[in-house]
Amino acid sequence: MAKESHLLALIDTEQQEREMGSVGAEDDGSAGSVRNKNRAVESEVNGDGFGGDTTGHQDPSEIRRKSDRRFYVFACAVLASLNTVLLGYDVGVMSGAIIFIQEDLKITEVQAEVLVGCLSVVSLFGSLAGGRTSDIIGRKWTMAVGAIVFQVGAAAMTFAYSFQALMIGRFLTGVGIGIGGVITSVYIAEISPSISRGRLTSFPEVFINIGILLGYVSNYAFSGLSVHVNWRVMLGVGILPSALIGFALFVIPESPRWLVMQNRVDEARLVLSKTNGDESEVEERLAEIKLAAGAGSNAQTQGEKAVWRELLCPSPSLRWMLVTGIGLQCFQQLTGTDAAVYYSPEIFKDAGIKGNSNLLAATVAVGITKTSFVLVATFLIDKLGRKPLLYISTIGMTVCLFSVGVSLSLLKEGVAGAAPVLAILSVCGTLAFFSVGIAPICWVLTSEIFPLRYRAQAVALGAAANRVCSGLVGMSFLSVSHTITVAGTFFAFAAMSALSVAFVHLVVPETKGKSLEQIESLFQDHHSGKGGYVEIEDVEDHVHE
Repeated sequence: MAKESHLLALIDTEQQEREMGSVGAEDDGSAGSVRNKNRAVESEVNGDGFGGDTTGHQDPSEIRRKSDRRFYVFACAVLASLNTVLLGYDVGVMSGAIIFIQEDLKITEVQAEVLVGCLSVVSLFGSLAGGRTSDIIGRKWTMAVGAIVFQVGAAAMTFAYSFQALMIGRFLTGVGIGIGGVITSVYIAEISPSISRGRLTSFPEVFINIGILLGYVSNYAFSGLSVHVNWRVMLGVGILPSALIGFALFVIPESPRWLVMQNRVDEARLVLSKTNGDESEVEERLAEIKLAAGAGSNAQTQGEKAVWRELLCPSPSLRWMLVTGIGLQCFQQLTGTDAAVYYSPEIFKDAGIKGNSNLLAATVAVGITKTSFVLVATFLIDKLGRKPLLYISTIGMTVCLFSVGVSLSLLKEGVAGAAPVLAILSVCGTLAFFSVGIAPICWVLTSEIFPLRYRAQAVALGAAANRVCSGLVGMSFLSVSHTITVAGTFFAFAAMSALSVAFVHLVVPETKGKSLEQIESLFQDHHSGKGGYVEIEDVEDHVHE
């Protein structure tokens, strides 16, 4: 009853504001902000968001409609996220397949390093192309193009009989992953209600980890086949997830925000009616999107400058967004987690585990750890918020990466004892903290913070930075570790992770509970962004007393 009482008080306040001059309040944006916050909280209490309470004094048909909307958005997010299984599977399967590729095709260590690491560098071309393509043909058909290109590349790698043929297939799979992967989080962010957007937008990271786990399991399952066949089967299985994407495209709708950009307002209204509540809320959200898209009198003015020109010469607020988005994308990779995944067999070998089967079995534990903790993140991201989870993640990673370095140093000096166990636990701990915070939140925030006009191409720019950093780490890990030892490399990763803690504290704002159209105001002034966070938290705390 306390919830209903406080909620009624908030609704009365909202009605009084409307009666006492909502037009003037809308001019300075304050009343609109309050109404949106109250509506977001009301949604959470009444069950509009995921995890909300659907009990209470409500009409059964209304409860059923809310449940249908939740399931519909959830299904769209899951089906769209199938795209990211491709990236995860490729990352996981190559960690084991490369052992047998080297043995079968007699490639050098440098060639193996290039083969593993080049995917990230190549995928940046797909990422850059995907942003522009999605603005032209739509979000979901861009994902289709990416899946087709990936399938061709995976088939080429499966039947390759030389290093050159492998590289051609690797190039195509990288482009396909870049095209489809960059737009998945954008699509989910654009169809999700504000109250559950963080959770849903983290789904791609969940499916990346599921893909990594499947890749590890595939390595272990097929390692017993002949060396000429096993790695081909491992890579060929990766074609199956992309086939499921074809089915998904006939089920999921197009992004309502992209539809508005194409002046297909009626179609956008239909999609919003399936995802965002009653008719009045749909119309208000549609008006916000039209304004953000530059509809009406601002369309001609906003169309005068190309998006890419504005991204290269940004306004102060857009520059702050770019620093936040691209900075998080870079830190996600420069902390070395991709290297820990790709080269986990090498790390575990240094920790004293012997035999290919045992090494691959140990990597399955890594995959289970990553997948489990990213699932934890999906439940916490809309409750704790983005920034608290980022603090937990980056601080925890710093400690665990340093611990990996210490344990491997002890092993290098011949000090055994608990060092092997500490090394394995520290690697798993690093990936656990990574998965519970910066892994999903990096993509969630990047998809949230940019205005609609810039969103697809700005996210593509951030994804390209992510892939470049991942490629640099992946392609240099073996060489650097030979120069400064594996332990020294992890000490360097720990230092980079410590820098990421400072970056989160100084640069990243909290975006929990705000609509995509509201978030832009957070970047008008860094301090007002913090204030907005406190204000919405106060409202939520008041309702949940």
